Amino acid sequence: MLKDGFGLKDGFGLKDGFGREITYLRLSVTDRCDFRCVYCMAEEMTFLPRAKLLTLEELTTVAAAFVDLGVKKIRVTGGEPLIRRNIMALFEQLGRLPGLEELTLTTNASRLADLAKPLREAGVKRINVSLDSLNPARFRELTRHGDLHQVLRGIEAARSAGIERIKLNSVVLKNRNADEVEDLVAFALGHDLDISFIEEMPLGAISEHCRDEEFVSSAELRRQLAQRYSLQPLEVETAGPSRYWGIAGQRSRIGFISPHSENFCGTCNRVRLSAEGRLLLCLGNEHAADLRAVVRNHPNDGERLRRAIVEAMTLKPERHHFDLAAEPQIVRFMNATGG
Repeated sequence: MLKDGFGLKDGFGLKDGFGREITYLRLSVTDRCDFRCVYCMAEEMTFLPRAKLLTLEELTTVAAAFVDLGVKKIRVTGGEPLIRRNIMALFEQLGRLPGLEELTLTTNASRLADLAKPLREAGVKRINVSLDSLNPARFRELTRHGDLHQVLRGIEAARSAGIERIKLNSVVLKNRNADEVEDLVAFALGHDLDISFIEEMPLGAISEHCRDEEFVSSAELRRQLAQRYSLQPLEVETAGPSRYWGIAGQRSRIGFISPHSENFCGTCNRVRLSAEGRLLLCLGNEHAADLRAVVRNHPNDGERLRRAIVEAMTLKPERHHFDLAAEPQIVRFMNATGG
């Protein structure tokens, strides 16, 4: 039980120093991935020793503490979360947390064909799938290891399992896949999917391309799509950073995640827990708190864990500052951040 004045503030929940209410936790379960997407990782990676990762039980403990403090939505991320051993046990535990309103997943869909049905049974109603190309050869080039047909089978399995909303996430690079934006929207519309286009984020040093030369703004993409579709802005809240547009007569939503051109920090309601238990307070800054130390040094001390979370909120910065032309401020890759 939380003490008076501790944790839940004025009946609303977690708040940072700028008055933003934190209701959304992105929970990374592994830094490993069976793909090596060119904007996300180097081709040769060194991953965390397994002993440094939070156990599934520790992940559940931290998630439960966040829900106690008012978090309503948890997104399980990675790396690729579905390659974590016994991952369904975690989803089953999270799905039973009293007070959690939404349990979601971001995946590359390489294992989704086999796990879509048990995920739905565990309470997952929304899934985000990374999909940057519909061309098998280009998809392989962008992911280095991915099989497009395997991913498409996973998406279809999720639809058949009754996942209520499936959203494609596409990182757009000017000279690598920007010419597919209209085709990706057509695919989403034809399969009753949502889609979000993402401006590349400068996390970790990569050698595949120059980020400033590959940058495409969300506004440019909307102008490109306007040649084929009549887009109308939508007033829709999903707890995430996408700003959505719609097409008359279509259920699908077209989103734009614009960390550079249309900064969304003012309404940020999110924090991330890395697979090793670092509570990251901002995607584009290194402000963090070590929750692994709390759960391992003080097992079964829920009050201490909740206090550590509340105190960490004071570290959350007002905003990120990305510069595509400079050396990356953040040396950790996206797989170590939690997507």
